[in-house]
Amino acid sequence: MATRSYKDAIDCLNTLQSNAATIEASRASGGKLIKVAIPETIEYLGRIGYSVKELNALNVIHVTGTKGKGSTCAFTDSILRHAKPEWKVGLFTSPHLVAVRERIRINGAPLPEEDFARFFFDVWDRLDQNQTRANPSTFIKPMYFKFITLVAYHAFLSLKVDATILEVGIGGEFDCTNIVPAPAVTAIAALGIDHTSVLGKTIPEIAWQKGGIYKEGVPALTVDQPEEGLKVLRERAAEKKASEFIVVPSTPGLSDVKLGLSGQHQYQNANLAVHAAKIFLHKKAGIEPEAGLSEIYVKALQKARWPGRCQMVTDPRHPSTTWFLDDAALRPIEGPSWPTRILIFNCTSGRSGRSFLETMLDQAASQLFLLKSKDMQEELFDHVIFCTNVTYADGGFKGDLTTHAIAESDLAELKTQNELASAWRSLATEFPENCVHVLPSIEHAVATVRQLESDGAVDVLVAGSLHLVGGTIEVADLAGVAL
Repeated sequence: MATRSYKDAIDCLNTLQSNAATIEASRASGGKLIKVAIPETIEYLGRIGYSVKELNALNVIHVTGTKGKGSTCAFTDSILRHAKPEWKVGLFTSPHLVAVRERIRINGAPLPEEDFARFFFDVWDRLDQNQTRANPSTFIKPMYFKFITLVAYHAFLSLKVDATILEVGIGGEFDCTNIVPAPAVTAIAALGIDHTSVLGKTIPEIAWQKGGIYKEGVPALTVDQPEEGLKVLRERAAEKKASEFIVVPSTPGLSDVKLGLSGQHQYQNANLAVHAAKIFLHKKAGIEPEAGLSEIYVKALQKARWPGRCQMVTDPRHPSTTWFLDDAALRPIEGPSWPTRILIFNCTSGRSGRSFLETMLDQAASQLFLLKSKDMQEELFDHVIFCTNVTYADGGFKGDLTTHAIAESDLAELKTQNELASAWRSLATEFPENCVHVLPSIEHAVATVRQLESDGAVDVLVAGSLHLVGGTIEVADLAGVAL
């Protein structure tokens, strides 16, 4: 049989995506489907030839949280690679920006296409060859995220990594990453109301979910949390019989380090990573933890990268255009002239998008007032673009960015994008109507930016969806500077 390619793997993987109807059915179940995720994942793992005990060999640092878990993983990964350069360090995160293989990294680099394809089809074929299931109604193959998690376990075990940083997908207690019996360290980044809030969850309920990653005999770390969340996490640590519960204290000297990830909030994530790494390196490498930061830690924090998040890049083909990716802050207006400023925005729901836009405008207005900038709320942008996450103008997706989660009728009618535009008009009542653009694809949005570049310098903020950010990197040809 001919060798199966990376593209073949992505095509197969995309058949495992949940469609809009499946997602709605899961929500309607009240969480019942989520609660079978752990036993199902364990069964799938067994069907590809592994026991859960074998996952302990991965030497896992398990990280969850509402905000900052990905950044915490990136900092932790950088610290381990700098402290133990001879090690092979695995990193599993989600979602990806441009290529699925970004989710599974070895020593900071995404798996090469040929390696990803090889491990992918190992798992694919083993599930086909061993179809014995405890429940015959269970799918022969798991859905998208769970399948990639299995590929990550198989890749890391096959490559014999020395350490693994494992980021939770959603929640914690019932997430399919939560089957490792004895991770070395567990850590929880900031709690808050995120996309799970559509299910009406409160901070204590979210804390209960996140605290599900704590394990018996394993240090349970967290950043400082809202009081009601911290109480639940402390109770969960006791319930799970964690070896210790630590609200990580500040690290001397950390505030003086220029972090590789932008944003003041990253210091909290870096601090959590420092404490998790120190405990891990003490347990697994016998390195006594220092009170402050060694030169190795400082360099690691400076060199940490997490593409597409709070990132500012200059367009390689249009040097007068600057892209601000995810929630990176635009530069304040200074001097008699300034760039044309454009917002490209999308999210999964126009209704939740209104809240996001309102918060963004309110926070921008307060910051601009403090900076005594000429900007005011309705002058923050010259143009706003609401587009879908569809990659190309012909209606097609880049293979790695394909999604079936949005109803085709919603895409055809641009339902969410029109809801967002309506919300914008109600929030910024004086904003010029002809400067609000509702577009069917990311390629249309980038083309609009290119047209506006003829007027001079341009600053573009891309926010609301990492799939949108990844698609923009692809279409605007920013991979060389952003990834």
